[in-house]
Amino acid sequence: MAPAQGQFSDHSDGVESKDHAEGPPVPPAFLAAVDALRSARLRPELEVEVTRPPQRLAPHAYAMEAAVVDGEDDLADGRLVLLHDPAGHDAWQGAFRLVTLVRAELEPEMAADPLLPEVCWSWLTGALDARGLSYGEAGGTVTRAGSHYFGALSTRRPATQIEIRASWTPRESRGGVPDTASHLMAWGDLLCQIAGLPPSDPTDAAVVTLPQRRGPQVS
Repeated sequence: MAPAQGQFSDHSDGVESKDHAEGPPVPPAFLAAVDALRSARLRPELEVEVTRPPQRLAPHAYAMEAAVVDGEDDLADGRLVLLHDPAGHDAWQGAFRLVTLVRAELEPEMAADPLLPEVCWSWLTGALDARGLSYGEAGGTVTRAGSHYFGALSTRRPATQIEIRASWTPRESRGGVPDTASHLMAWGDLLCQIAGLPPSDPTDAAVVTLPQRRGPQVS
């Protein structure tokens, strides 16, 4: 992946439009929202690349994948998709929607915390609120799954993964374009937080982080 410092891979522009080949051009509002995503400045621990967006979720879509990298280890990874329907969408209560999947491996003792799902969800909304972003219709799930290894794999330590699936509607400005760059930066904050990294502002004592991950596992 290429470092997420305003630079994205050039192999694809990542813009998907169902009517691109035979319909009207891609709306300027969507192009502006995508341009803002591509210009966002993220933390240096994040690596990001443009990927092919899902089909048939909306007339226009743009997708990115990212990972929090520490040396050769990926501490967390995720995907963020920007959807746009110029006609608006009743369920979204707007013309844009952001959809995400975020995953990270946790220490078993952390995964046993009964409040972990609520805490992880608060990390998402807290990341958006911390940047003063206006959004609505937020919804999603937090799932934790444990793996125990047997037989030839019995030397591996038990692993527990947390997964956040969520979507929300970024509120549009007067020009009809949401501040997608700030939403992407908030999403990057969430990825770093679930990876166990300290907040970018070390004086922010209100942020709760996971402990640092163990070193590489021997299989």
